[in-house]
Amino acid sequence: MAQSKPRKMKPSEIPDFVSEIIAAGCDITAIGHDKYVLGDIEEQDAALEDLDRIGDKFGDRDHLKLQIVAYLWSIGRYIELEIEGTRH
Repeated sequence: MAQSKPRKMKPSEIPDFVSEIIAAGCDITAIGHDKYVLGDIEEQDAALEDLDRIGDKFGDRDHLKLQIVAYLWSIGRYIELEIEGTRH
């Protein structure tokens, strides 16, 4: 029996993905311009079943990392990192 390819999340699903992560109790946030986190460890532990369900529903999202980060910036969910040269 042929194995089906894993589902890949579509760019159009990013807002729904973010909304579901927030609804699960996780503070999804962009970190700088190229990373994001789903929330702190306690939030993720508390929402483990929901996060598993959301992951199964939306599938692989690695290819959309920068688009997810850009969306999080657009809705004000980000932490801006200091530029290396400005640190003292």
